[in-house]
Amino acid sequence: MDVNSRATAFLLAATISLVTTAFLSLIEGTSSVALLVAGAISFSCTFLLCYLTLEFLIFKEIKDIHEVLNELKNDESFEDEIAQDSRAQINPLKRINQKIKSFASNKQAEIEALKRTNRFRREFLADVSHELKTPIFAAQGFIYTLLEGAVDDKRIRMKFLKKAAKSLDGLDRLVKDLLTVSQMEIGAITMQKEIFDIRALAFEVLDQLERKASKQGTNIVIDEENKNPVFVIADKMRINQVITNLLENAIKYGREIEGFVQISFRNKEDFIEVSVRDNGAGIPQEHLNRVFERFFMVDKSRNKNTSKKGSGLGLSIVKHIIEAHGSEIQVESKLGIGTVFTFYLEKALKEKVKKESVEEI
Repeated sequence: MDVNSRATAFLLAATISLVTTAFLSLIEGTSSVALLVAGAISFSCTFLLCYLTLEFLIFKEIKDIHEVLNELKNDESFEDEIAQDSRAQINPLKRINQKIKSFASNKQAEIEALKRTNRFRREFLADVSHELKTPIFAAQGFIYTLLEGAVDDKRIRMKFLKKAAKSLDGLDRLVKDLLTVSQMEIGAITMQKEIFDIRALAFEVLDQLERKASKQGTNIVIDEENKNPVFVIADKMRINQVITNLLENAIKYGREIEGFVQISFRNKEDFIEVSVRDNGAGIPQEHLNRVFERFFMVDKSRNKNTSKKGSGLGLSIVKHIIEAHGSEIQVESKLGIGTVFTFYLEKALKEKVKKESVEEI
């Protein structure tokens, strides 16, 4: 039963009326009519006094507080919490206490979220400024050197122009990666899903990176446990980007001697498990939950050669693409042993693959 001023006043009035009538009945000579009148009068007076007091001095104020909290809170989930607590339904003060606690808890969470966002914004601006500054200053240095007279030397001119062009190419890649991450975060990029053989796609990426891997001394292999096609339902272009980024990361930060990278595909019940494993230096455990952040670099466990430094956005893009497919990417690593990235894609059923093949023919 939900407590209100009328019910409370009725219970108090009935109790006082019974006590009054019982007390008068102990007096000799008191007639039944007198007892009835005394009970009715005490009940009526007590009911009116209690009702007016509770309604206008207590319950009305409690209702006003409820309305103010509801306007400030705008949180439908809290109503479910109240509905599950029978004590809160019976006691209006209990309800108000819970609402105030919930409101305070929500506001504290919002404040903490705003602090984290503000800290992230400052770090992001600092990182972007640093990353943009490096290629811009490099290109400026080469161009100003040429303008100051080095342009007359053909050998120096071509060398510096190539270096300036390389710096500007790096700047272009950084800006494109920033744009991609921003568009994915606001949902401006949608996945164009289709059925394709991800194993064949991995071989295509491997062909594109073969020269870079050979130069680094890294051997990339595709797991030969199952040589059959592995069909998935995903955005082929974006998954190409995912595999490329993961392989480039493994090559860039892997061992310079006897580096090894393996791509594996595991057939699960409803999905395909894709993993990229390397035998590089590994990532400290305390940094594993941050490797997908924008611009985050694990200098202690990664190669510090600045010529191999990337934009720091590759893994962030990978994470956004996989999450846009309704999946997740995981990372495991051990120092001195290596790192493995694992993600999952929807498996294409044989019936769908056959239908797709017939339509293409």
